[in-house]
Amino acid sequence: MARIPLDPPRTALTRFAAWYSKRAYGKVIDPLLALGHNRKVLMTDSRFEMSLARWNKLDRHLKELAVMASAASIGCSWCMDFGYWEGRRNGMSHEKLHDVPFWRDSEVYTPLERDVMEYAEAMTATPPTVEDDLVERLRQSLGEAALVELTAMVAVENLRSRMNSALGLTSQGFKDSCDIPARPAA
Repeated sequence: MARIPLDPPRTALTRFAAWYSKRAYGKVIDPLLALGHNRKVLMTDSRFEMSLARWNKLDRHLKELAVMASAASIGCSWCMDFGYWEGRRNGMSHEKLHDVPFWRDSEVYTPLERDVMEYAEAMTATPPTVEDDLVERLRQSLGEAALVELTAMVAVENLRSRMNSALGLTSQGFKDSCDIPARPAA
């Protein structure tokens, strides 16, 4: 259960944000409702997220894997739920998204994807445990601009996941709208 009421004051800003959220995601997302209690935080976060959406030096699927690996390390069920939905919407396979929490034991990832998720986990650790050889492999594979974007995205996901977890935000059922239900046994 959320640790803050998900009924912010009804202002022009929160009504607009709710309208946009319904249009973009099919429902009003709980982080928006939580941030709606502080106009300046909501405005800053909204501008920041719109700016992030324009970053394009890092492959989208690698970015999604990094974000989800960070969210899994922190234990943010809201971010994992939304990340799965976002990944499926962008064409990632169910297997890759599903296996993120145990990527080391899964055989669905390429060496580069494994490096990206290892980097996300190492950055998310407190204190960070990033090693030089991993950064060099990523720099060689991705280039410097994409490596900087990867680093920034993992840092951003740390902000999102830690805030959502601290506020008690949990899954909103995004993943459920992606999965095809199993067929009943004959």
